[in-house]
Order: sequence, then C-alpha cells, then structure tokens
Amino acid sequence: MSHFLDRLKFMSRVKSTYADGHGAVVNEDRKWEDGYRSRWQHDKIVRSTHGVNCTGSCSWKVYVKNGLITWETQQTDYPRTRPDLPNHEPRGCPRGASYSWYVYSAQRVKYPMIRGRLMEMWREARKTMDPVAAWESVSQDPVKAARYKSVRGLGGFVRADWNTATEMIAAANAFTVKKFGPDRVIGFSPIPAMSMVSYAAGARYLSLLGGACLSFYDWYCDLPPASPQVWGEQTDVPESADWYNSTYLMVWGSNVPQTRTPDAHFYTEVRYKGTKTVAVSSDFGEMVKFGDIWLAPKQGTDAALAMAMGHVVLKEFHASGKSAYFRDYVKQYTDMPMLVLLRKNDDHQGTLVPDHFLRASHLANNLGEANHPEWKTLQIDDATGEIVAPNGSIGFRWGEGAHNGGEKVGRWNLEMKDGGSGRTVDPRLSLVSYADEVVEVGFPYFGGEHDELLRRRVPARRLTLADGSTALVATVYDLQMANYGVDQGLGGPNVAASYEDDVPYTPAWQEKHTSVPARLVTQVAREFADNADRTQGKSMVIVGAALNHWYHNDMIYRGIINLLMMCGCIGKSGGGWAHYVGQEKLRPQFGWAPLAFGLDWSRPPRQMNGTSFFYNHTSQWRHEKLGVDEILSPTADRKRYDGLSLLDLNARSERMGWLPSAPQLGANPLDVVDAAERNGQDPVAYTVEQLKSGKLQFACDDPDNPANFPRNMFVWRSNILGSSGKGHEYFLKYLLGTQNAVFGDENDAITPSEVNVRPAAEGKLDLLTVLDFRMSTTCLYGDIVLPTATWYEKDDLNTSDMHPFIHPLSEAVQPLWESKTDWEIYKAIAKKFSEIAGPYLGTRKDLVCTPLLHDTPGELGQPFEPKDWKAGECDLIPGKTAPSMTVVERNYADLYKKFTSIGPLLDKLGNGGKGINWNTQHEVKEIGQLSHTVQEPGVSQGRPKLETAIDAAEMILTFAPETNGHVAVKAWEALSKITGRNHTHLAEGREHDKIRFRDVQAQPRKIISAPTWSGLESEEVSYNAGYTNVHELIPWRTLTGRQQFWQDHRWMLDFGEGACVYKPAIDTKTVAPMLGKKPNGNPELVLNWITPHQKWGIHSTYSDNLRMLTLSRGGPHVWISETEAKANGIRDNDWVEVFNVNGTLTARVVVSQRVPKGMCLMYHAQEKIVNVPGAETSGMRGGIHNSVTRAVTKPTHMIGGYAQLAYGFNYYGTVGSNRDEFVILRKMKKVDWLEGPLVEKTAKLTVNEGASQ
Repeated sequence: MSHFLDRLKFMSRVKSTYADGHGAVVNEDRKWEDGYRSRWQHDKIVRSTHGVNCTGSCSWKVYVKNGLITWETQQTDYPRTRPDLPNHEPRGCPRGASYSWYVYSAQRVKYPMIRGRLMEMWREARKTMDPVAAWESVSQDPVKAARYKSVRGLGGFVRADWNTATEMIAAANAFTVKKFGPDRVIGFSPIPAMSMVSYAAGARYLSLLGGACLSFYDWYCDLPPASPQVWGEQTDVPESADWYNSTYLMVWGSNVPQTRTPDAHFYTEVRYKGTKTVAVSSDFGEMVKFGDIWLAPKQGTDAALAMAMGHVVLKEFHASGKSAYFRDYVKQYTDMPMLVLLRKNDDHQGTLVPDHFLRASHLANNLGEANHPEWKTLQIDDATGEIVAPNGSIGFRWGEGAHNGGEKVGRWNLEMKDGGSGRTVDPRLSLVSYADEVVEVGFPYFGGEHDELLRRRVPARRLTLADGSTALVATVYDLQMANYGVDQGLGGPNVAASYEDDVPYTPAWQEKHTSVPARLVTQVAREFADNADRTQGKSMVIVGAALNHWYHNDMIYRGIINLLMMCGCIGKSGGGWAHYVGQEKLRPQFGWAPLAFGLDWSRPPRQMNGTSFFYNHTSQWRHEKLGVDEILSPTADRKRYDGLSLLDLNARSERMGWLPSAPQLGANPLDVVDAAERNGQDPVAYTVEQLKSGKLQFACDDPDNPANFPRNMFVWRSNILGSSGKGHEYFLKYLLGTQNAVFGDENDAITPSEVNVRPAAEGKLDLLTVLDFRMSTTCLYGDIVLPTATWYEKDDLNTSDMHPFIHPLSEAVQPLWESKTDWEIYKAIAKKFSEIAGPYLGTRKDLVCTPLLHDTPGELGQPFEPKDWKAGECDLIPGKTAPSMTVVERNYADLYKKFTSIGPLLDKLGNGGKGINWNTQHEVKEIGQLSHTVQEPGVSQGRPKLETAIDAAEMILTFAPETNGHVAVKAWEALSKITGRNHTHLAEGREHDKIRFRDVQAQPRKIISAPTWSGLESEEVSYNAGYTNVHELIPWRTLTGRQQFWQDHRWMLDFGEGACVYKPAIDTKTVAPMLGKKPNGNPELVLNWITPHQKWGIHSTYSDNLRMLTLSRGGPHVWISETEAKANGIRDNDWVEVFNVNGTLTARVVVSQRVPKGMCLMYHAQEKIVNVPGAETSGMRGGIHNSVTRAVTKPTHMIGGYAQLAYGFNYYGTVGSNRDEFVILRKMKKVDWLEGPLVEKTAKLTVNEGASQ
C-alpha cells in the first residue's frame, strides 16, 4: 500500500494508548525492519586492529557475514584502570572505521604484478637460460635495463603468477649476492610495533641472506635525537593515561585531538580536575581550543621560547634557593654537580670555553679507578670538599668484573656514594661560595644581533692534573646558569638584571625572535615550575612532530627537556616529557629481535641508518648547499673542517665505526673473505691490512661506483615514495632512473673533498619489489608488486606507547584473491631462493661490519679527541677506531629451513638487550612443545617450528620479558647484578603469567614490567618514562649515568651544542634559483613549508579511501593565510602549484585565518594518485609533499662510539628533517590533466660501467 494511504489509516491502527496519550500501541506491518536486521546480521566477530603507525593501537570488532567482511566497530573490553583514572576506551577514529572499504575496493592489489617490459624480456631470456643467467642478461644490459627503469611510475603492469614473481626475485637476489655482495640487497619497512610478525618476515629473510635492513624512525624524523643525547634512550614516554595525573599540562607542537584521537579524552578529562593546559602552536590547531593559554611562536623558534622559560625557572627557583625539591632532584638525577674542564680558545684571545667532563683519568693515580677511569666522571663532595667518582657513570657499567677481584661490580647505580670507597657523598652543585677564581667563560651564540661568543662569569676551581699541569673546572650547574644568562651575584657582561633586558635568553629577548609576549612566557614558566615544586614533579609537556621535524630539532627538544629536568619532572607520575610521533613502542622488543634479525641462527645482522643511506644513494648530497662552516661554533677549530661537506663527515663517521654502512666495503664481502683465506690470513686482519693500504675502501668513500650501488630493494608495510621519502624527486632521478622534476643544478652545490665524486649515476636500483594491499604510489614505481593480506586477513601483534596493552591482528577471513600474508610471502621467496641459490652459491663466508653499538662495551670507543685512522691520526682497530668485523658463514641452500625454524644460538648464547643477557634454554624447550619441532632431516631437524605467523607470534611472546613473567624475573636478575640492587620485586607478582596469542585474541593483555623500559606496568601507577631510574636508582644509559644537560663530545662542542642554545632555521637555498624563472603571469609567494599529520588519513593510508575523500576536499590541498591569499589574488579552492629547486606539486588551496602569514601548510602524505593535474613548471604530473624537500644531514647526529652518543638501530643517527624548507606558491593559469599519449623521456642510466673487479 502506498505511503499516502498508510498515513490516512494511521489512527485506525491504534489499539490503545498510554502515558496520557503520548505513547500508542499499534497494529501494523513491520516487515520493513527486516532490511535493517539483515544489514546488521553477522556470522561472527573477530578482534583485529589497524597496523598503520598511528599510535592508536585500537582494538576493533570485525564483523563477518557469509564469508564477507561487512563493517567494523570499536571494542570496549580493555582491562579496567584503577578507580581514580578514566578507562582507556573507547578507542578508535573515523579513519579506522573506514578501513573495511579497502578490502573489496578497486584499489586492492589482487594478484602479483610485474612491469610489462621487464616481464617480456624475462620470458624471452628464460627460454634459453636458467633464472640467474636470465636476470643477469636483463638487468646488466644497459639498453634492456633502461627499457624498464625509464618507465617506472608510468603504469604498464601485467598480471603474473606467484611462481614467476618469486623466481625472478630469488634470481635477482642470488645474482646480486654473488656478483656484488649480500649487502647490496636492501629492505625498508617501518614501525615493527604496528604488525610485528609482518615486519619480522622480511627482516628475517634479509638477515639470513646477509642483506641490510634500513632503519626508519630516524628517516621519518620521528626519532628525537635529544632523547639519546640526554637519557641514552631512543624514546620512552608516558602512556596517555598518565596525562590524567598531571596538574599542569603543556601541549607543545602536538595536535592531540587530531593525531592522537583515541587518547584525546584524557586531555579533555584532566581539565575537569582543574589541571591548567597551555597550548603552544604556530597555527590555530585543534588542540588550541582546549588550552587555557595559547602561545603562538613563529614557526621554528621554539628553542628560544624554551630557553626563556628556563631562564625564569633558574632565576626564581634555583638561584634564589626557593625550591629545595628542585635542588635535591638535580643533585642526584642529573649531571649538574659534575665537573667540566675549561680550556683556552685560541681563536678568541684565549677566552675560556667549557670542554670535556673531568674524568678519573685526568687525576693522579686515576683517582684509584683501575677500570675505565677515562669513562668515570667526577664531582665534589660538599661535606669534605674532595673530588670523587660517584657511582653510576658508564665506566662502572662495563668491565668491573675484570678488576680488583670484581669488588666494584654492582656500583652502576644512582646511590649517592663514592664509587671508590663506597661512602655516602653530598654532591656540590655550585662553586659560587668555594671558587678559587671567577672567570669569564665564552658560550657560542647563533641568534644574531649579539656577539657570537657571549662571555659570562663562572666560579671555577683550579686542580692539579695527573701530568702535573693545572686546569680550571666548573660544575655543569654553574655553566648552565651562565649559559642561560642568570646572574648568581657574580655580575659581568651578558647577564640579565631583569626579564626586560635584551640579553639571551630572557623573556624580552625571546619575544623579538618568537613574537610571544614576554609577560606570558614569564607567567607560564613560573606557573609550570611552581606547580612542579608543590606536587614534586607533576608538570608535563606533550610534544610532537611540529618540533621534531626541524633541522635543529635537538636544540628545541633539549630546551624543553632542560625545563623538565630543572623542575624535577622526569620519572614522576603525571610529569615529564611526552613525545608522540611514530608508533615506536615495540613492547616485546627482545622477544621479537631474534625472530626479526635471525639472531637464533647467525649474529650480527646488517642494519643501516636509513637517512644516511637515502642521502647517499639518492644522490641528494649532489645538491647540498649547506656548508659545514655555516653551522660550526665560533669556538671550533675550523681547520679540522676545511673543505669538508656533510657527505665527507658522514663517510668519516662510517669508516670510524660511528655509523653503519650499506653497502659496507668497496668489494663483495664474500670475495674479501675468499681472498683472505687464499692468502692464508685471518679475514679480519686481511681486511684491516687492505683498508690501511688503500687497496680496499669503504663503499661510502666512492658512492657512485657501480660496484657500490644498492641493487635489489624490498619495500613492505611502507609507502616510502608516497609518504616519507624526503627528496622524492631525487629518488625518482637517481635511484630509480625515471621521470622526475629535479630543477636544481649540481654545479651550484658543494663538492665533497674526501669522497670520490664521479659523474652522476641514475637508475642505480636493478629491482624494486613492493608488497602492499593497495596500489600505492610506491607500488606504481615498483618492478614487482606482491599482493599482501589486509589487516583483517592475517594474524599478528600490535603495541603502542599510548597504552600498556598488547593485542592482535586476526584473520577474520582468509586472504582474498591471490594475496598472502607477509609471513607467507617471504617464506615463499625464501623457499625459491634456497632452490635457486643453493647450487649457485653454496656455502660462503661473509665479512660483516658493525658500528660501535650503544648498550655494548663498544660504546666505550675514543674517550676524548676523535681520531681518524685514514688520516693517520691513529691505528685502525676494529671495534675501537673502526667498525667491528665478524665472519659469518652462510649456507644459502639452508635459508628456507632456517627461516622456518628457531635456531640453536638462543640455546647457546641466550637472549637479551640494552646491556643485559639471560639464559633462554627453558623457553626454547617450551616453544618447541607449543609449536612442535621440525622432523625433516637437515640443519633444522629437532628445532622448534616457525611455519605460521602464529608460530612467529608465539616465539615473540615466549622470549619477551614483557609477555613472559618467568623471563621478566630473569631479566631483572641480570640487571640487578650490574646495579648491585635487587629489582626482581618489580616482576615477581607476575612471574607465572605467560601471555599467548589466543589470550590477546580474547582480550587485550597488559604487559609485564621489564628492564627493557624505564617505567612500570602497575595497578598503582600509570606508565611513566624514567620512573625506575628515579625510584629504583637505575642509571640512565649515559656517560655520567644521569640525565645530561652537558654534551662533551668534540663534535658536539665544535658545532656549539655542548649546552642547549637557540639556533634559527637553516637556509636551504632552494627558492632563489626558481623565482621568476618559469613565470605563468601570476604572482609568486615565498612561504615556509610545513607538513603536519592529517585529519583524513594516517600517513598515506586512507588518503585514497572513498569515505575519507568524501569527507575531505577529495584530493591534495594546501593551506595559506587569508591575508596572503587576498594579496596574491588567490581564492579558496583555486588550483595552485608549489615548487622550488627540489621539485613541484599541484593542489587545491584552502584559505584560512588559522594559518599565520609566512606559512604554507600541507598535511603530509596525500597521495599523488588521486585528483592530481600536471604541473606547469615540469610538464609532468604534480608530486607529493616531499617533492619540494631534500634531506639535509646534521654532523652531531653522526657521532658514535661515545657512551649514549653511539649508534643503535633506530636509536641514534642522522634524521630526515624537512621543516626548514621554503617554497614558491602561485595560482595555476591552466589546469592540464595530461590525458594525452605518453611521451617517453630518455633517462640516463648507469648499470655496471667502471665497477671494481
């Protein structure tokens, strides 16, 4: 019946009424409801999550009906928090709620795909050749190679079967290993925490092969170098629930509601308790709406703001003696009482400048310290005036058992005791009342308008050194007071009498740099510190990418961290440093590492710093315009750096063992070992001899020699060419050899002086294999694309720093079409490789170079002046002045068997990390019973199986102290032996907890406290970084064993970063060469390029999702201010082009008052595969946000072998910053969608000419 007639009969259907006629009982047909019932019926619900590096790590219900995924909703069964704390749920966001769209979308990669031209040549070669010979005939022929490399990114894929795809990959890998070396096979995949088994699959294959895994956290610039510098910790932060414990909260450059959506409720809820919130952001971001105060510094000037706040705190709470809590805290938990040598600087009329920490080795008889006296820092005991070597410095961490009968083992702790006598000491903070002399000390200044060397008065003590000479020393505390311009009653130049003085670093001074009113800075600093004093540390700063993506990010972060240390906030619940960018927290890290890097079968693996790798091999160094002299300190000996480029310093760092290399040597490492054995020499001794003679080089010294190219590259769980690839166009030009929009001229750049510079090479990569579930930008540039399972089609594990739980990805339906899980894909490649490479390669010995690693004795490299063996300054000593060198035997026929089983090294060597080790024989037996053992004959017979992804997950859970209580207790026992304090009580309550994969599928599980991390998993306290350092007196893993204000490595001093200083943004020099050079008649606007995380995607994922495109602008867009738009004739939604010498992109423009003048904001990782027209400057389709950027490395991030300043995978190293960049923006005159036929451009490709024989 019609709706109209139904309405006429409505009253006749009423049978009765109730509630005074407000309710009615009716008689009508309700079959229409069946449509809704049918829509929401389901057969089962499966728990899964999204492995997308958003840090949310949210548990979702995935609904399945008739074998199809229909929708998803949020799970709400997280373990409850304590009564005074809000629960973690609900967790989720609109992006996650749209994920099921991908599963059946047209974007899905359904079958293996191979570039058509490559497939055609491969098939022809395979008619007459075996797979390896066929690959060589295609990839090493310049004409054939150019045919497929030059059209990368331009479509042309054909469907393949799995056998063909894996055969081609295996053949390419086998040929590359034999011809060039296994370290020419490279893999890039980020953030293991988001899907641990999936990451481990590729990393395990590469590690067993001898290939190199690239780091990512540093390349993404999510790594904050200040954290390793200050704490010796990669990143450890509070869980989001601890925000609720804070009583004063600053949110600084982290757009919490937009980028931490599942956790933002804690930010809003804490305000109901009365917590004051301060938002610090250059633009009006979402988090500003929740702030009681908004500070809006000019972008890139945050260090000036932080330094001014520090000035207020030091003056009002330290110099005045107002806070006893602050003084007690910095005495015990920071380096402020430590003594620093003062040396004369010859370039500035002999002005004294701070130098190295005073060490036991500087004094007579090494101050009684037999073990590593050069690594033991000193302070003055206030009670006696004596100089002592207190417990906890790094010299007490390593090697004590070999000296004095081991009597000093167990003194690596923060007990306030003399490490020599064991008596209690009271560290003296200041020498103001005890000075032998008050001297003027010079501090470097980079902010302009004032002298480059600020001379300030410091109280000092004169000592007699071991060689009979005398020297002046000062405490870090007094040096910090002087550096901040705080007068301790000593007077003199460059100190402030009031906050209104224009003296670095007063509130008035910062206002000139940041535009933030001085009175607001004073108010916020005073409130922040007063709250911390009253609550004993419950002041917190949430920070993020807006600060960390600047070139001098460590200066910004150290300014903020200094503020927190001054106020005693680190390690205190509700206080501290809360840095959130990437999903870095791989909680069961040391259960995962043996799986991922094949440590159960061979050690060490090859790991490479991603930023240095890409800077080198995408030849971004060829366009470098930042001179080393531009960033040196006025106190540096400039002769040391004459003529050096950033690439020269990076190469020097690699050969000195500070940073890793990939490729490592200028020859195949398999051939190096063969040559040594033919010569009857030890391979390490032979390599040292060849390097010293110059007959062999490190690959970094000759990067464009074809012998040193990376040849095969795997990309999985990543969209590097559509997201994180700083210098996108350089990737296309030099690494891939395809069409690009690089406008810059190499002749305008700085030429390296120590690195061999050859003619530019293009198309270095022979094979790019990409694994993805959707056709991303990186897939478009791949040679082989393999279809992976989505996050609802595989079993895996997921953790985050935002909450303390571990939970799964689960197979709600089997992988669709011909897709496979990452584990099954790499297992198939491993099997095919063993079949092909077994007879081709056999068993070979591989020489593996490893840098001087953090958390190993190798971090005790050169204690004072760094010396370069190649310059003849010292001998080449592996593991001391050069990389460690290890011979690893590889039976390539057994790679598959090793991939699918747990090897014997966990029985023999145990497991561990971060400087401790424990026995794992019990766990090996346990996992063998759980997953069964291999019965087939061969190297893996009798070993526990690793057949499935669940087997791999169970290995992680069994060996990790965070998920196995028995292992946690063993790990705490191992640490207790070094600290001399019992820490096992931290895990004993959960000793019998064993978390299994089916457990986390039933409900998220809270992890167990482990020494892997510096916080506690407790029902009484929320996780907070540094908690065990403060409450268990476990040292920070630094030179002094304490949080460090002072950094004394020579390069830190030479680049002016011994203490925190303000450094303006660098000049990348990328705009001037393009201004007016390619005019279209519209005005050109120069703006700072800012690329924050977006609202409608998680990195590039979801940026092509129809639901998100519908809710947003439907394609790439940039934001500019209303004022500048109006002045340049630009209206909202106009098409604009954004360009500089690095490249170009096209987008719609959003005109908004939330954006300040001088800024162009583009939410990052908006794919160029949706709604992107051609660019007027290049005549090609517009690029991505990184098309206008270029990586610029920083020398202080290249330091290694020096306590906390030592390399670790994703721990320390050069970072891929990009916010110092400027661009030209203009309105487009003509929008061209480039729908005509393809016009090929000839690419210059270098294949194998001139390779070393």
